[in-house]
Amino acid sequence: MAEQETAGAPGAGQPDAVQPDAVQPDGGAGQPDGGQPDPDQAMDELSIRMGIRIVDWTPQRMVATMPVAGNRQPYGLLHGGASCVLAETLGSTAAAMNARPGRFPVGVEINASHHRSATSGTVTAVCTPLHVGGSLATFLVEITDERDHRICTARLTCVYLERRPGGRESGSRGR
Repeated sequence: MAEQETAGAPGAGQPDAVQPDAVQPDGGAGQPDGGQPDPDQAMDELSIRMGIRIVDWTPQRMVATMPVAGNRQPYGLLHGGASCVLAETLGSTAAAMNARPGRFPVGVEINASHHRSATSGTVTAVCTPLHVGGSLATFLVEITDERDHRICTARLTCVYLERRPGGRESGSRGR
């Protein structure tokens, strides 16, 4: 379980920021031995580049932040795709935390409703499970701005696959 932010120095009690060398060779699931992943180890190159930081996690609730600066579209608004990357990062990591041993999640569907824009500051995403089964998991991700206004509501569905040498399922023909 993650440490909660505490009073004092900025970032006190929070996990250390993820560094690019923390990328896992298993594609980001962060659980090469089939155990519960550490969300810091589950960050991928894109999430790191976008400044996504997972600040709290349990299998039932995951929270992350992302700066608006550097993630804007040409009109100066938070890019809708950035919200989707934030949602998929949280949902996929939450799915990995809920995976049974020897299984790893792969996103198969994401949808997002963009309710209002953000132009500066930081957005916060909260991810909660809607359904977690043995082969499929669906997560709700609610993204808000610094004034707690809803920016985006997203839903991500992941399928759980079995690990196989070479990263393919048995019977797969590399499709």
